[in-house]
Amino acid sequence: MMHDLRARFDHGADHYDLLVSLNPGYHRHLRSAAAELASRLHDVDAPRVLDLACGSGASTRALVDALPAGATVHGIDLSRGMLAQAARHTWPPGVSFEQGRVGNLDTARLGEGSWDAVFASYLFRNIPEAGRDGALAEVARLLKPGGHLITQEYSVAGSPGADRRWTLVSWSIIIPLGSVVDRDPDLYRYLWRSARRFDSPAAFMDRIADAGFRDVRTRTVSGWQRGILHTFAAVRP
Repeated sequence: MMHDLRARFDHGADHYDLLVSLNPGYHRHLRSAAAELASRLHDVDAPRVLDLACGSGASTRALVDALPAGATVHGIDLSRGMLAQAARHTWPPGVSFEQGRVGNLDTARLGEGSWDAVFASYLFRNIPEAGRDGALAEVARLLKPGGHLITQEYSVAGSPGADRRWTLVSWSIIIPLGSVVDRDPDLYRYLWRSARRFDSPAAFMDRIADAGFRDVRTRTVSGWQRGILHTFAAVRP
């Protein structure tokens, strides 16, 4: 499954930024989550942040804009195509990228217990259910004691209204746009399915807590994505 998913993102990388730019809330929601992370690190000089599933760099840009000068942001993504898009942008010192699969990272090389925060936008939904607990445990190992996890994710399980809204928007807007711009709707059909199959917000919060995190919280966004897009926050004890 992960090989197929990587191939989908590699194929769609050239047009991905254009397609997400057509979602008026996409970058705003990333900036909101990045600002929440920055507020939690307000007393940390030169914070070190891992940006997991960094994709083409939109989340990285949101972090760079929110964090103080001198911060380290290291992006990791499964897709070489997405990383190639990220490399096209100009980045300040302290920003770097590498290919990797969350759940199978070289945590010793990355530095266990050395990161102030992990930011993960649209990551855990793309990890098979059997691997999500291990991936969260991996994140916990990378964080310093007292380090923060902020992750943003689509989830409609347990909310029939949100599920109907997500299906309507997916099939009337997202998938047709993917077909026109990318000439291959498979990635966007996958997006629709994966959000419907992902943990409910309550179940994912339980999963985060079971991985050893405390103070697990969630909030949703306004507008049509209310009850669909969620930001989760937690702390490593």
